[in-house]
Amino acid sequence: MGKRIVIALGGNALGKNLPEQMVAVKKTAKAIADLIEEGHEVVIAHGNGPQVGMLQEAMSLLTKAEPEKYVPCPLSVCVAMSQGYIGYDLQNSLREELLDRGIDKGVATVLTQVAVDQGDPAFKHPTKPIGAFMDKEEADKMAREHGYDIVEDAGRGYRRVVASPQPKEIVELSTIDALVKSDHVVVACGGGGIPVFRQENHHLKGAAAVIDKDFASELMAEDLDADVLIILTAVEKVAINFNKPDQKWLSELTPDEARKYADEGQFAPGSMLPKVQAAVKFAESKPGRTALITLLEKARDGIAGKTGTTIHL
Repeated sequence: MGKRIVIALGGNALGKNLPEQMVAVKKTAKAIADLIEEGHEVVIAHGNGPQVGMLQEAMSLLTKAEPEKYVPCPLSVCVAMSQGYIGYDLQNSLREELLDRGIDKGVATVLTQVAVDQGDPAFKHPTKPIGAFMDKEEADKMAREHGYDIVEDAGRGYRRVVASPQPKEIVELSTIDALVKSDHVVVACGGGGIPVFRQENHHLKGAAAVIDKDFASELMAEDLDADVLIILTAVEKVAINFNKPDQKWLSELTPDEARKYADEGQFAPGSMLPKVQAAVKFAESKPGRTALITLLEKARDGIAGKTGTTIHL
């Protein structure tokens, strides 16, 4: 019996710019097609860090060049743009790869809004750097004119930082579910989803935020009643004492063991930590659910129990 799988693609599966992305998605499509060929239902989420930064920078340059004609583009709109063009490349590559294998299956991208809580503490403490580096004069001007939160970033200049709130609701969930049930491969929750606040009269207002794609993928996996959440990253397995002489690769973890290592500071914030936290949440959400953290090209072997780090009850 095939499983229902939600895959969270990391940035290494997409490249850092358009030419790199065109090459990367070909490789990504082959790894995903391997799972589909084995009879699994697949829903794909992805990051958008480099892409949304590129869009923000392009729109900022346009605004600076012709300020009387253009205004700064809202971050939520840039997230939507990135969802569209990343989804376009992914679905085309996947469709081509599947047809080459004799698999006639629909592939669709859903522009996905994800509701967040306006009272989330993350909005009081924005930490997620986005967009281009600025000098002090430009940074002060952006803060003054547009109310941006700006921080100095590791001696490289100044950057805008935005909130990274927790996802609460996937607005287009019923659409995603209907497509999966009609035998489609679905690309959804790109970049963690377009962050929105629920307003009166059914209005959804874009939020100046970036949702972590691992947490959004976990929520989607729960809501779609998936069997497996695969979080793809740049290493084959999770490790403790990473890059130290006593480094140890981990093949299997219980949620309690994963939490213990996280509390010890074994997983880097903004890197492995959110992946482990999302994996733990999914594994605990229902008996029989498994989370897998591994490399893109090892996903099929990971599902077969041959590699990767699995987290389950």
